[in-house]
Amino acid sequence: MLALSILVVLVWIYLFALHSSFWRPRLIPVNKSTSAARVAVIVPARDEAAYIGACIRALLAQSFAGDLRIFLVDDHSSDATAAVARGAAVGHLSRLKVIEAPELPTGWTGKVWAQQQGWLAAQGFDPDYVWLTDADIVHEPDMLSRLIAQVENGKYDLVSLMVRLHCEDLAERILIPAFVYFFFMLYPPLAIELRSRRIAGAAGGCMLMRSDAIEGMGGFAAIRSAVIDDCALAAMVKRNGGRIWLGLADSSRSIRPYEGWGGIRDMIARTAFSQLRHSALLLGGCVIGMALVFLAPVALLALAHGIASALAIAACVLMFATYAPMQRFYSQNVLYALTLPLAAVFYCYATVLSAIRYWRGEGGTWKQRVQDHG
Repeated sequence: MLALSILVVLVWIYLFALHSSFWRPRLIPVNKSTSAARVAVIVPARDEAAYIGACIRALLAQSFAGDLRIFLVDDHSSDATAAVARGAAVGHLSRLKVIEAPELPTGWTGKVWAQQQGWLAAQGFDPDYVWLTDADIVHEPDMLSRLIAQVENGKYDLVSLMVRLHCEDLAERILIPAFVYFFFMLYPPLAIELRSRRIAGAAGGCMLMRSDAIEGMGGFAAIRSAVIDDCALAAMVKRNGGRIWLGLADSSRSIRPYEGWGGIRDMIARTAFSQLRHSALLLGGCVIGMALVFLAPVALLALAHGIASALAIAACVLMFATYAPMQRFYSQNVLYALTLPLAAVFYCYATVLSAIRYWRGEGGTWKQRVQDHG
């Protein structure tokens, strides 16, 4: 028990002090660009009638000195997604182009195929930048200007933001800040920015790219089969010598609720096993690692004595201290930080479920489309 306590506290000292400060929220600067750039916004949408109107209105309201055109790719929606989008753009229809996605070919995932169609349609506009965003995201009017400023000031090829996710009911309050926390633990922004580190990551809800970076990788065909398309895109950019910046959006937000515990479970199960490269060995290592890092400190509090107990307390203090800033970012009571071990158990369960669904041939299911076949 003493040996386990020593191991756990060393792990948390490393995570707190040496893991690229992943736990410190990194917000995009407030600097705004005066560039008269041409920006193509690509929005893949499949059955998004409930959200696409707010998304399109927010995009058309962007205040910046350049020219913006929206390329909405309607990915075989069974609802009125395209009609709602056109209705939201009344008075600005010249700035919106709705594209009907062709049938999904073998070897492509749906979102990447839709992004490719948007990219091809945008060629006639000759954009300087491509802004990739989701149909359920609402951006504040200055967001594009801030993204361009960040790209230009840092000479980045890709700037990506984790938008503020929907976090209102109990399940979301316990699990959504944890999702963002775990994401940045896997993809520490400071490490991603370094050319010397191979790690690359991005958040698909908001990504601004230089057009020449997309051309340099041969369009989205380079990541055609990616289930975790945003991180695959970031990896391709970095592999080609590009620079990446990843952070948090303080104002842009997702308006899609997760529909309770089951909705968040399915969100994680859709991609978790793909993240583990479909390896049962990595799955086992993930579960053991999560138990060691997030559950062992709490268990040792109850079971250990003497020095082992003191070390367990130190590990718990470090664990909750790293999680508290994310709770504050989501405007929650800091006591919610104490739920991190519970969230870790839930995410382990969803990851195991992801593997089971993959082995059943149901991996990566999104809106009745299986994208990660076992």
